[in-house]
Amino acid sequence: MTIPTTAHPRPRRAARATALAASLLLATATLTAVSPPRVQAADGPVAVTVNARAGLATMPDTALGVNHAIWDQNLGTDETSDLLRAAGVRMVRYPGGSYADIYHWKDHTAPGGYVAPNTDFDTFMAAARRVGAQPMIIANYGTGTPAEAADWVRYANVTKGYGAKYWTIGNENYGNGHYGSGWEADEHPDKSATYYANLVVDYADAMKAVDPTIKVGAVLTMPGNWPDGITAGTDPGPWNQAVLSVAGPKIDFVDVHWYPGGSAAQSLERTAHIDDAIHLLREQLTRYAGPNASRIGISFTEMNVEVGRNTQPGALFLADAYSDLLENGVFTAHWWNVHNGIGTVSEVAGHTDYGDYGLLSSGGCTADGSVCQPPLNTPFAPYHGMSMMNLFAKAGDQFIRAGTDEPLVTAHAVRRRDGEVAVLLVNKDPENAYPVSIDYAGFTPSDAAPTVHTLANGATAIDTARSGSATSRTLPPYSLTTLVLRPAEVVGGGPAAPRQPTAGAVTDRSATISWPALPPMAGPPVKYEVYRQNGAVSEQLGETTGSSLTVGNLTPGTRYTVNVLARDGAGRVSRSSPPLTFTTGSPATSTCAVRFTKNSDWGNGYIGGVDIVNTGPHPVDGWTLTWTWPTTWQQVGSGWSATWEQVGADVKATATADNRRIAVGGSTGVGFVGGYSGPNVLPTVFRLNGTVCTTR
Repeated sequence: MTIPTTAHPRPRRAARATALAASLLLATATLTAVSPPRVQAADGPVAVTVNARAGLATMPDTALGVNHAIWDQNLGTDETSDLLRAAGVRMVRYPGGSYADIYHWKDHTAPGGYVAPNTDFDTFMAAARRVGAQPMIIANYGTGTPAEAADWVRYANVTKGYGAKYWTIGNENYGNGHYGSGWEADEHPDKSATYYANLVVDYADAMKAVDPTIKVGAVLTMPGNWPDGITAGTDPGPWNQAVLSVAGPKIDFVDVHWYPGGSAAQSLERTAHIDDAIHLLREQLTRYAGPNASRIGISFTEMNVEVGRNTQPGALFLADAYSDLLENGVFTAHWWNVHNGIGTVSEVAGHTDYGDYGLLSSGGCTADGSVCQPPLNTPFAPYHGMSMMNLFAKAGDQFIRAGTDEPLVTAHAVRRRDGEVAVLLVNKDPENAYPVSIDYAGFTPSDAAPTVHTLANGATAIDTARSGSATSRTLPPYSLTTLVLRPAEVVGGGPAAPRQPTAGAVTDRSATISWPALPPMAGPPVKYEVYRQNGAVSEQLGETTGSSLTVGNLTPGTRYTVNVLARDGAGRVSRSSPPLTFTTGSPATSTCAVRFTKNSDWGNGYIGGVDIVNTGPHPVDGWTLTWTWPTTWQQVGSGWSATWEQVGADVKATATADNRRIAVGGSTGVGFVGGYSGPNVLPTVFRLNGTVCTTR
């Protein structure tokens, strides 16, 4: 069926993105010198590195998710459920995006919206069980009450015994008009983030009084996406800060949506934002959510692309984004959605795109009947992308670091419990095939031909065969390729993988890494080895026979990700520990100090201020302040009180005649207009005339 245009208000999202892009152009129009990141094509095959020593997160059993919606009359059919099960879907979200904030489960109504037949809660749960998936249920915040949500928990888990574990309070509630754009229903007298957070506490208390075992989530926004960074009304800070400061101790997870927008190429490029976005989310949790914030999980329950929604760009984006999110420890990633309906029809990469957000065809036609979709439940390309994820990573697999030297080719990898390694390769170039050469660290593949799964542009199914070698391959244009590799030798009896390490006594130059000692089950390990992940390469920082190691010679203000491995007397090496990420600070003492401030953030730009203090024994006569942005999408625009220059990610501010001299104990202030088009990770290291300053 054709879904009503009121089903999900994506046009408003596009309009908002356009307005923000315009404001960023204005903010950075006077940039003096910005060099774009240099991209250099490889002379030979693309070099792919797969590093089994560099462990990442473990694949959860809730990883692969998708949205169901109450306007989809095929939500509960056996055919739909069986297709989702075959694709590996293990979590389904209900009742569908913004409809959640107008939906009343008791009488199965959504005033102002369309409710299709055969979409009630019990029908949804029957479908979820047939799929073999856990439900993610959205409690109505916009027009509902804590009591209504608690009654839903009671019906689901006490009356019916469904055991529904995950419950989110509302959907995209920052879109209630508080920041100017309003598409989300919200009948409360106060639309602020603080008001939402206080009601989340009431919802959590009421719902957990019925079933203390459930997990309750609050809505956050994606760092680097609207309205991240913006403070409105009387809130103490931006949406995420305000929500976490109040509701953090009561929630079990946070829920984030991501529509990167732009062209197909831009959407595929923006998966590079994920690592920094998750890093910032975890920083926000640590800073604002109260004690033991590490217990709070992260879910991404809506995502899709603007161009190529049901052709190959959607498939490539799904596989690449899901992999990156799951590598970073997100416990579920959801596509928007199962069935949605025909939109604007176009041609993308040589194939008809129906502008449909669904994984499966709704079988509808345009209003004038000139174009019709394929029959109901015909899988679109993103469905095959989901199926590829199911072939690539299984619950319990550990993601391991993989990388390439070609921006248009990305790589992901997992290590399985049976010793196999699977490598997912994404070719984002719609025109060109890429030969690749694959190097392995900490794993030796068998000489036998690997199992190869390939999804080519326009394919109606994944092709599977045993062919070629583990070390070289040619990737077709716009394709997904998964290699499943047996180890050359299965080594048994080695030490177990060390458990989660922690960092303590972190300074600008050192940190102490600790981990639980392994029990002496098959004999204790002879030693533990600590490795830093340097891209896809591991750099050994040291080794010890104890259960902690102090590492030195670190670089100030640098993010480090490390793993611990155990080695026994026979030379057998364990699998990698889970990863530990920490950031070194600035020197405790220096001859200079810097305070960096961010003010008046409008979502992709802000007013930056830098105060420079001379803490040394001598006056400063002439100065240059430098720093390096943590990402390639951050910029200095017009500035004052200094001569500003940016080359690549490196920023330089040089004194003017008026402020070149800083007396002992004196200070001077400079400022600029900053811009960002992704997660805004602020710099932490500043150098004055080459000296690393203390950051205040």
